[in-house]
Amino acid sequence: MDFCVLIPARLASTRLPDKPLADIAGKPMVVRVAERASASSASRVVVAADHASIVEACRDNGVEAVLTRADHVSGSDRLAEACELLGLSGQDAVVNVQGDEPQIEPALIDSVAALLEARPEASMSTAAHAIESVDEFTNTNIVKVVLDAKGLALYFSRAPIAWWRDGFAAGIQALPEPRPLRHVGIYGYRAGFLREFPRLAQAPIEVAEALEQLRALWHGHRIAVHVTATTPGIGVDTPEDLERVRALWRQGAA
Repeated sequence: MDFCVLIPARLASTRLPDKPLADIAGKPMVVRVAERASASSASRVVVAADHASIVEACRDNGVEAVLTRADHVSGSDRLAEACELLGLSGQDAVVNVQGDEPQIEPALIDSVAALLEARPEASMSTAAHAIESVDEFTNTNIVKVVLDAKGLALYFSRAPIAWWRDGFAAGIQALPEPRPLRHVGIYGYRAGFLREFPRLAQAPIEVAEALEQLRALWHGHRIAVHVTATTPGIGVDTPEDLERVRALWRQGAA
C-alpha cells in the first residue's frame, strides 16, 4: 500500500517546552521520530510544524517538513492543512505518527496503514495492545478502547473499560481475561476524511473525555483497530519521560 506519514509537531508544550527540539543522542526528537517512520514502508515522511525552528531543524537533518499555521486547535487541523500543502488527493492514505514517539515501531506504522486499506468501511485505523497491569488500567492518562466482533472501536475512555461488574465489586484487584486494551495513539486516514474531520462539530463525549477520536464515532464514522502483541515504546510527555528515552538511546536499546 502506498501511504504517507505525517508527523505533527508543535513547539509549545505545557510540561516540556520546545519538546520537538529536545535533544536525543545528538538529534532533535522530531527528527528521531521521522527517522523511525522512514524505516516503515511509507513512500514519504513529512513533519507538519507550527514554527520555523522545527522546519529548519528537520531540513538540517534531511527530513522533509512543511510550515503550518500556529493557531490550529488540534493535531488533526494541522494535518488537514498539511494535506492541502502537499497536494494529497482524497483517497491518498496518511498515517499520523505523533511527534513525541521516538521509539515508534516501523512495523506498527505499516500495520495501521495496511488495516486502513483492508477495511474500506472504516474512515480511520489505529492500534491497541493488551494492558499489563492494574496501574495501567486505572490510570486516567492511559486511554482504553473496547472493540466489537469485527475489530472496530465501540468506545474510547480514560476510565477503566470494560467494567467487570461482579469481578470489580470489591475494587480492581487484578486484571480480568480477556485483558482490557490500551489505545496506542497512531492513526491512519484517507486524506479526504482528514480534511473533513476538523469541520465536524465537537461531540459532547469528546469534550468530556478530552479524546478527539470520539468525534469520529459520534458522527457515525468507524475506526478499525489493529491489536498488536508488542508494547509500544515510551512516549515523551514530561522531562522524566525524556530522560528515560535518552537513557535507552545511550544503552543502544532504542
